[in-house]
Amino acid sequence: MKNTVNLLIVVIIVAAGFTGCQKLNLNPESWLKSASMRSQSPDEDDDTSEIEKFETKVETPFIGEYTQITGKNLIALQGVGLVTGLNGTGGNPPPSVHREALLREMRRRNVKNPNQILRSPSTALVIVKAYLPPLIRKGETFDVEVYLPGNSEATSLEGGWLMESYLAEQAMIQGRGLLKGHILAKAEGSILIPPMSDEDRKKGVSGLLRRGRILAGGISVAEDRDLALYLRNDFKSIRNAQRIANRIGTRFHHFDKYGIEEPLAEAKTDKKVVLKLKPRYKHNDSRYLQVVRYIAFRETDVAQRVRMQKLTEEIMIPEKAERASIELEAIGKKSIPILKSALKNPLLEVRFHAAVALAYLDDGSGIKDLAEAAREEPAFRVYALAAMSALDEPEAHLHLRELMCMTSAETRYGAFRALWTLDKNDPFIRGENMNNQFLLHVLQTELETVTTHDPNKKPGGPKNGGPMIHVTHRKHPEVVLFGSEQEFRVPLTVRAGKVLITGAPGVEQLTVSKYEVGEPDQRKLVSKNIAVVIRTAVDMGASYPDIAQMILQAHQQGNIEGQVEIDALPEGGRMYYRPVHDDSLLALKSGEMKSSKPKPKKGSRVGNQNMVPNIFTTGAPHTSSSRRSENENEEPDLESADESDSKGKATLVDSRKSKSTEEDDKYVKQSTFQSWFRYFSK
Repeated sequence: MKNTVNLLIVVIIVAAGFTGCQKLNLNPESWLKSASMRSQSPDEDDDTSEIEKFETKVETPFIGEYTQITGKNLIALQGVGLVTGLNGTGGNPPPSVHREALLREMRRRNVKNPNQILRSPSTALVIVKAYLPPLIRKGETFDVEVYLPGNSEATSLEGGWLMESYLAEQAMIQGRGLLKGHILAKAEGSILIPPMSDEDRKKGVSGLLRRGRILAGGISVAEDRDLALYLRNDFKSIRNAQRIANRIGTRFHHFDKYGIEEPLAEAKTDKKVVLKLKPRYKHNDSRYLQVVRYIAFRETDVAQRVRMQKLTEEIMIPEKAERASIELEAIGKKSIPILKSALKNPLLEVRFHAAVALAYLDDGSGIKDLAEAAREEPAFRVYALAAMSALDEPEAHLHLRELMCMTSAETRYGAFRALWTLDKNDPFIRGENMNNQFLLHVLQTELETVTTHDPNKKPGGPKNGGPMIHVTHRKHPEVVLFGSEQEFRVPLTVRAGKVLITGAPGVEQLTVSKYEVGEPDQRKLVSKNIAVVIRTAVDMGASYPDIAQMILQAHQQGNIEGQVEIDALPEGGRMYYRPVHDDSLLALKSGEMKSSKPKPKKGSRVGNQNMVPNIFTTGAPHTSSSRRSENENEEPDLESADESDSKGKATLVDSRKSKSTEEDDKYVKQSTFQSWFRYFSK
């Protein structure tokens, strides 16, 4: 009996002790679990426990979860300037703060008789506005806008030249007036205005002559603009800022002139990390920031391998392919085999996302897929072309040259812009410097051999896309002739500023002449070749705005056979409609088919209009979605979604025939001149 009592007492003591251990959290299994939980805290020491080294969870914390990115904003600049060279359309500006500011600046520069100069009909006071782009370096250029004040006596800026003006941040403060910040840029150059026919002037749109644009007329004098990451308030600390900088620096670094490796991120304070741009992403900084956000903040080798295995499966799923490709790109070179395996997928969407990631990892295995995406699918086009511009490989050059022979205007010019970004000295696109004002590119597209499918070519259509002329009114002053043998039709009478070009019916040569008071007369007979006429007019003093006006006037009069396009740039943020598998027969056999009408395609938006690669951006703040994006339906009918192509803002032939409103149809049918006016009317 005594032994039984003693045994019972021992059992009670052991049970009580075990319960106490549990309450005090002394259970060894609890220690391991607690250690594992603590190791996930972002603010713990860098020492990794033995348990964590073999952790197989894929709930990886990313840098984007703890930070916000700054430095992508545009800085609004303003100044006052003097336009000269007007043909009697200037005027004496009335008293105002702008006149006083201009007079002070003229006196500072020791200009004699400033009031007399302002009274001249060949001069006009203008307001100068611009937006300093993000990531711009000191000495780089950007576009500038000029316009006449509302009470100005001047009527037109046509043919004008903006004298050097200073631009700074400005703000109107109540009780203190107009306050100026530091000077951040200078502006100067010839003013590009919308060309207008006599019919347009009669319609009362001549007010558009009171404003204009100077392409690449602004020069930054400010310090280089860099990006920065700001840590969340509940996460900020010197340790975490340094950890983030180290994680980014491990993935992205460059070598200085001495060959020393330097990380591209540096912790400045407990909440700020300065981020420099990797050169490969120079023309697509939005992609760079996406990748940075998906760099793992804390992840073991074992956990990374497990996550990569998961991403191997996800990249093959169209709905998850974009996110998976960015995560794999953030991991780095070790993810290349996974991305290459995705290139074997039969779906274009999967191959496209994998090829883009490979391009920024300096692997050209997906060049052919990028070319196919740019050619076949408008939603992928802008990102595929940007990725090809990051690959300096012969195959990329060849595919871009072939894309310049397609029918779609934005495909052709987009491919040109990508190749120009990749190699400005490529013999196929090398430009001629036209009196330091613009570049003339004459492409021999008629000699190219096209071996791929042109999705927009109509039966009996012209070979290699046919002749086309492209002019710009944003960022790059240039004229691109797609087809070196293009000629003016006669009879012809057009002007390029003060230069007159004429040709009687049936003649084989045109007369290019210039008559100016006090100057010797100039007259020359040239062939009808458009490139020859442009060169001759520039030699006689025509500027880029004059040449652009001449081309558009000749196009309106029917003197140019091919297309004439203005800023036919591919866009971001378009809808992509995934193909629907033909499973009607299986549904019919199973008895599940309730209707013979096919199901609508599922649509998803690819990127957005605020994430367009730099080489295709307009340089102005984006205020609203494009007209097409606003009216796109998420689930269009199969018939409407199958139509081939989409168009750039000013293109005349590219048109995506998805469901649209009546207003959309009007937008597509607008002429080149109306497209030009629409931009300036903003």
